[in-house]
Amino acid sequence: MNNKPSVLIVEDEKNTREGLERALNRSYQVHLAEDAERALKILSEKPVEIILTDLRMPGMDGLTLVRRAVAHESQPICIVLTAYGSIESAVEAMKAGAYEFLTKPVNLDQLEIVIQRALRSRRLESENRDLRTQLDERFGLEAIIGKTPVMEELFELIRQVAPSRTTVLIQGESGTGKELVAHAIHNLSPRSRGPFIAVHCAALPHNLLESELFGHEKGAFTGAVERRRGRFELADGGTLFLDEISEIDPAIQVKLLRVLEERKFERVGGQETLEADIRLVAATNSNLEKLAQEGKFRSDLFYRLNVVTVNLPPLRERRDDTPLLARYFLKEFAAENDKKIEDISADALAALVAYSWPGNVRELKNVMERMVVLSRGAKLSLRDLPPALRSGNPAAHSPANAPASLREAGQRLILDTLQSCSGNRTLAAKKLGISRRTLHRKLREYGMEPKQKRQAKSGSQP
Repeated sequence: MNNKPSVLIVEDEKNTREGLERALNRSYQVHLAEDAERALKILSEKPVEIILTDLRMPGMDGLTLVRRAVAHESQPICIVLTAYGSIESAVEAMKAGAYEFLTKPVNLDQLEIVIQRALRSRRLESENRDLRTQLDERFGLEAIIGKTPVMEELFELIRQVAPSRTTVLIQGESGTGKELVAHAIHNLSPRSRGPFIAVHCAALPHNLLESELFGHEKGAFTGAVERRRGRFELADGGTLFLDEISEIDPAIQVKLLRVLEERKFERVGGQETLEADIRLVAATNSNLEKLAQEGKFRSDLFYRLNVVTVNLPPLRERRDDTPLLARYFLKEFAAENDKKIEDISADALAALVAYSWPGNVRELKNVMERMVVLSRGAKLSLRDLPPALRSGNPAAHSPANAPASLREAGQRLILDTLQSCSGNRTLAAKKLGISRRTLHRKLREYGMEPKQKRQAKSGSQP
């Protein structure tokens, strides 16, 4: 297999064409074309990374070839070579999509440098695309798992608000995924190519938070040995995410309000007024409106933040998503720990559904990691659960409307699965990870089998 980068030389002058081939064939896989038409045919048949083309040729000229080549799905890098060098022709070549413009006679050392630089640029672009794809998968809507109606409404709200510049306030209990939502809003916005800067306000002392947000000048306070840019500057052109915003000191709240209203601020100890083009997304696990009413948070800042509010439901209010999340984390941690675990039993799933999850999705994720790491079988079962979940008594942590026992959780899980499979028991059993016979037994145990079937089995008695 030839792993050399491929170069297509397009030159109507035979000696120049073959001379370039001799110079490049040691390091590259070289293809030759005497005109643009032949070059386009080669491009359609073989992978080409670099095109070296003359500018003036019979028939189709080099500029037209460049335009056609960069529009090709493989998007080869085009380098234009010509004996008729001028600023005008160079500008035209660049407008057409050329990477570089070199004059003849070609300096071979310079050509090698340009080709290598072009290939490095191509590799970086490819790596950046791959990284962006990974980030989209990790932080886009795909990372927020859920199919319940409340989650579908959440996804629709995120899609609606993301393209705008408006400030967003995310409210939800700890562990519900507020930062994932913030990432999704950023990645679905026109600012997605800009930075996403997160500040966890509760993790910083009040005397350091101001410097962290707005930066400081050298000598502004003891220990300020150099100028430092703050998070507002670093987030310019992108999104600034302030987690646990309810923990911000009132004095800093005043400055934050000014930035939101005027997009202007000064570094600590500085006189220069700076501007920041940022989109602010804030999050809290507190009732910010109540704190504002009690005078514990500035009302004017609350109203400025509360333009669009995204409320994340706790896991106990979307129990039907628990099996989906559990299987997702099972797959993730099995791959991460190189363990061959295929699924999780229906009894174990029922226990997970029955539990109230005070730590929400974060707690479920930790539990699934523990189960995967400690499991010795090919399928997670009830015995793999932590003792608190295995006891079958989640009611102590559950609200009044939550399932009070594993039996109720099992019934709900089976009913929901049957409903999602349109009553198809074979498919439902497969999704639950149990046999069809076991499903029938469970239905009988729970009194969920259709009445006519029970009568048929018992027989008609005179």
